[in-house]
Amino acid sequence: MKQILGRILFFPILGALIQWGCGPGYPTSTSPGQFSTATGLPYNDLDGFELSDYEGQPDAPNMVFIEGGRTVLGSFAEDIAFVRDNLKRTVTIASFYMDETEIANVHWLEYLYYVQLDSTEEVYRAALPDTTVWARELSYNDSYVLNYLRYPGFRYYPVVGITWRQANDYCRWRTRVVNLRLAEDSGYFQEELAEVETLPLESGAVVPNIRLPTEAEWEYAAQGLIGTQFLDENFIHNRIYPWNGHWLRYPYSRGGKLGHFYANFKRGRGDFAGIAGKLNDGAMITTHVYDNFPNDYGLYNMAGNVNEWVWDVYRPLSFQDFEDLNPVRRNGFLDEESGYDYANYNSLISNKARVYKGGSWADVAYWLSPGNRRFLEEDSATATIGFRCALIQSGTRK
Repeated sequence: MKQILGRILFFPILGALIQWGCGPGYPTSTSPGQFSTATGLPYNDLDGFELSDYEGQPDAPNMVFIEGGRTVLGSFAEDIAFVRDNLKRTVTIASFYMDETEIANVHWLEYLYYVQLDSTEEVYRAALPDTTVWARELSYNDSYVLNYLRYPGFRYYPVVGITWRQANDYCRWRTRVVNLRLAEDSGYFQEELAEVETLPLESGAVVPNIRLPTEAEWEYAAQGLIGTQFLDENFIHNRIYPWNGHWLRYPYSRGGKLGHFYANFKRGRGDFAGIAGKLNDGAMITTHVYDNFPNDYGLYNMAGNVNEWVWDVYRPLSFQDFEDLNPVRRNGFLDEESGYDYANYNSLISNKARVYKGGSWADVAYWLSPGNRRFLEEDSATATIGFRCALIQSGTRK
């Protein structure tokens, strides 16, 4: 007993001497020291508490870092429909990661391959996109129905015909696959880990859950206001679109694009691409996920190409009841479904109505503004909605 007591009393003194004598004088996530600053007990001793080596959150494929901060959410475009469902409010968004591109057909085909390999026929069929979203009685879109998903020429076009639920299933699958690869690359991988549902977060070798971005995260990332900062916490201007100015064409020759449109959208009734020999956005339908210049965060097509699913349940008054740190609407809290008479078909608003953002190849320019929002049931799909994934930043990036 005396030996144990002496050992416990000795550790705080020894631990303090070691930690004062090296490093910045205090422990960090990547350099926690050999002893607990709370108890003085050693880490990674024979039967002691174990801390794995940690060099910072690993990078996830296709993700770029979005530094968080204060912003004003809400529409800066004229509310031509008088919906008033996204009035301005000041919030703070924590730092996170987001896919630099929309999820493409090739990514979904990869997903289908592994689902078919590891799951039942029922699960595989549930993961298939609805290619009939292209079908029109009065339009010859048959070639898109048959070829858009699988023909190699469309590999890096955004996947469409995906429901909100399917997008979430993909996020869960991607989390597991990415983390197995990260764990294996770090040397942490063990055969038995392949059988468990999740890998240990304590290892530091994996990333937190990959998911759909919240509406606030998506809107913040689309604004890209780091490109409008001036001196100390001042903005030169806000943005109607994810780029500077009130116009839709490049006002200067950037990469030979003088006069070209910034995004893939519908110019007007019947005009999806312009005139042959001088096409405006050059795309009759969707286009390559890397087409058009990225915004100041390095994100491609945050306006146009396809709309994108976000996490939030839709409510027209989301701006009234919200947290000002990392706001999200998960359900009908404080604004229940029963208040909209969805059950009697007098409203389309329910707890299954999910927000989508960004505008698409078939939308006019009004919908390109990050603050504008629409909704669709989570089990519905169209040829104009795709998605991209997000991932929280744990701790600091420094």
